[in-house]
Amino acid sequence: MTTPLFLLRCVQLGLSIRDLDLLTIGMVNDMYAESRNDEYKYATLATQEDFDKF
Repeated sequence: MTTPLFLLRCVQLGLSIRDLDLLTIGMVNDMYAESRNDEYKYATLATQEDFDKF
């Protein structure tokens, strides 16, 4: 990943330069990947009962 691409991802996530003092590159990459998953519609969602059984 290049520096410009990393900074673009930070802007897309709404992160500031100050925020980057608290985050690693890996954390920013994970946050970006998870933000892309937010739009995914799951067929079934776990309920509290499912978590209790787990």
